[in-house]
Amino acid sequence: MVISYPSNVSLRPGYPDFMDLPWNLPLNRWEGQCQRLEQLPRGLSRHPVVFVNYDGVLYALKELPVDLAAREYDILMSMENNHLPAVTPVGHIQAETAQGKASILITRFLERSLPYRLLFMSPGLKNYREHLLDAMAGLLVQLHLAGVYWGDCSLSNTLFRRDAGTLQAYLVDAETSECCSGNISAMLRFQDLEIMEENVNGDLFDLLSTGELALDDPGVPIASSGTYIRIRYQRLWEEITREEIIHPDERYRIHEKVRRLNEMGFSVRDIELSGTESGDRLRLRAVVTDRNFHRDQLHSLTGMDVEEMQARKMMNEIQEVRATLSRESNRSTPTSVAAYHWLEHIYKPSAAQLEPLVNEYTTLAELYCQVLEHKWYLSEKARHDVGHQMATQDYITCFGAAAEG
Repeated sequence: MVISYPSNVSLRPGYPDFMDLPWNLPLNRWEGQCQRLEQLPRGLSRHPVVFVNYDGVLYALKELPVDLAAREYDILMSMENNHLPAVTPVGHIQAETAQGKASILITRFLERSLPYRLLFMSPGLKNYREHLLDAMAGLLVQLHLAGVYWGDCSLSNTLFRRDAGTLQAYLVDAETSECCSGNISAMLRFQDLEIMEENVNGDLFDLLSTGELALDDPGVPIASSGTYIRIRYQRLWEEITREEIIHPDERYRIHEKVRRLNEMGFSVRDIELSGTESGDRLRLRAVVTDRNFHRDQLHSLTGMDVEEMQARKMMNEIQEVRATLSRESNRSTPTSVAAYHWLEHIYKPSAAQLEPLVNEYTTLAELYCQVLEHKWYLSEKARHDVGHQMATQDYITCFGAAAEG
């Protein structure tokens, strides 16, 4: 194979240089010409996309018209700086191919992610379909809060990770996105929702047209999926952005507001209180940052990097451990002490038994959260706490084979 080096290369440090790839060819002709190619499930794309393997780490390469890769790279970098859920940008390359000039965007493949087609088609994943639509709504809210206009929101442009029985959505395609200075306008939000509805319904009707999905499938609201996401989006947006009027003696409502937002997965950066015109009331407004409240909390206590819903379940356990230790010692136990006890005496022993069940689509954290659900079920049935050891062993016996698949 003759290697032709690209004319313009911009890569982040700490990644491969990608110089051994056949840059003289367009991506749609790399099959059989590149030993690093890997086949992975993916959504539809208007541009050629390939996946390459460097020492077990996967990267996605997308071929775009000249200069567009650099623009999308900059947008993804801005999203990363704002801690938004999107693929990680690695670099962009301009190459002279047999079909003319092209720019290639390089991103790191989102490990353990699933495209919507797989989630809708796999019989074992049907119960995630509504979670998928909820995740889409949450992703759009988070982008708009950060001043990002997506411009092409669709199921095809999104990847999903399983997270404690739910899904988290990640933006994959930012070709048409814009990062606005300040708040995104109501007109752009409306436009994004209009595009989303059309694209989501189109994605699902595409599955119908190919025979991959049945119109009478009760688990798929084909014609109303886009509308469902819009309604869910509007409820989230209103709760997050609503300004409330409270009496000075109603400070407890501040805590209620923070708790509701935390339960939705958003961290509260600031609480703004200002006087009303009458002078006897306060305007309450919460400023949120991201949807990683419990994830960041768990990471700071244990060093574990998991998904948000997984972290919420684990933090709930840590708080239970804290209460138990405080009662036993007859003094207040710091959260850091409870977190260490939970990590060493509860999580790690279960994780060691679950390790053989880990595969490309699941993690120890996800399996552990499934054990927690199983433990609750067994304890309800037995009318007493069966404990982690029994729950883990029973889960492996009952569901081990299915988890491996």
